[in-house]
Amino acid sequence: MSKLRPAELVDMEGLTRAAECLKTLAHPHRLHMVQLLLKQEHTVGELAEACGIPSHMASEHLRLMKDRGLLAFERRGRCIYYRAASEGLVGIMACVQCHYGETDSAS
Repeated sequence: MSKLRPAELVDMEGLTRAAECLKTLAHPHRLHMVQLLLKQEHTVGELAEACGIPSHMASEHLRLMKDRGLLAFERRGRCIYYRAASEGLVGIMACVQCHYGETDSAS
């Protein structure tokens, strides 16, 4: 693993914002929604069904991520379509996939 040079270190304000973002993502349903939204946009109902949770719970998860600037949405008629809005989500999900993508059935 390469070391970061001091010029590349993030200041405490940035680290505080990063920690808040990571806390927001720190839920299995939210991570699953992000995986889906990185592939294509979805409605609340589609995401709720994919996660096996009620729509009102999916809406709350989506609201939290939207409020952090991670997601964007567009209203089309009576439906609201969500999509990933932060390019940083690709890297975060790549890290998740790299470290946790294959479960070890022996443990």
